[in-house]
Amino acid sequence: MPRAEGVVDNVALRRRVRHHVNPLGGKFLDTQAVQVARTSRPLEVELGCADARFLFERAPLHPERDFVGVEIRQPLVETVNELAAEQGIPNLRAVFANITTELDILFADASLERVFVNFPDPWFKQRHAKRRLMTAELAEILSNKLVPGGELLFQSDIWTLGIEAMVVLEGEPTLVNTQGAWSFLRDNPYDAKSLREVRVEEDGVRVWRLLYVRRDTGARTPTSALLDGSASTGLSELNLT
Repeated sequence: MPRAEGVVDNVALRRRVRHHVNPLGGKFLDTQAVQVARTSRPLEVELGCADARFLFERAPLHPERDFVGVEIRQPLVETVNELAAEQGIPNLRAVFANITTELDILFADASLERVFVNFPDPWFKQRHAKRRLMTAELAEILSNKLVPGGELLFQSDIWTLGIEAMVVLEGEPTLVNTQGAWSFLRDNPYDAKSLREVRVEEDGVRVWRLLYVRRDTGARTPTSALLDGSASTGLSELNLT
């Protein structure tokens, strides 16, 4: 069976788009991002959308919603927007921005219905770990951007990233795990899949999914305490089913 292809299949484009981009690199720290203009429709956002296959599948099925992909590789942003225009999908667009440093600028508080974090870069080398996306600071910003009841989906085929994301998100008191504390979500509940998700499922690899919803109140436990062991993490109650 042939491997699944992405939305962006232009060979020349693939050759000039770097697979890995350091979000802490000097030229990417400030992309001159501005706040995304809103409509009256509910807004869903994918962080690190790459070729936006996930959004290209989802947006046509939900014309009553808007979809924005945030991506640090500008050639991909330009190509996604060109393809969305060519395919007549007016409720889909990508924006060029650095999620790590500019997310708070891009979206108003309490403006997002859903946020998707699909297979972020694992940055395997220890010296690169600080580049990983899911941090306590980002979790707090994301929670602030979600409407009450808004949803946050995290997916990775890397076990350690799944666990790290769980520790961070369980430590954000305004987010509630829909499967119960310290539990993974078995199946993707949405009607779309990124290219990475399709390919790892073709290979029979387990995807570690987390789904949280935004609530209004909660006493904050510093995630640093969860990570260094000075507070209980609940990992003894970890549900892997």
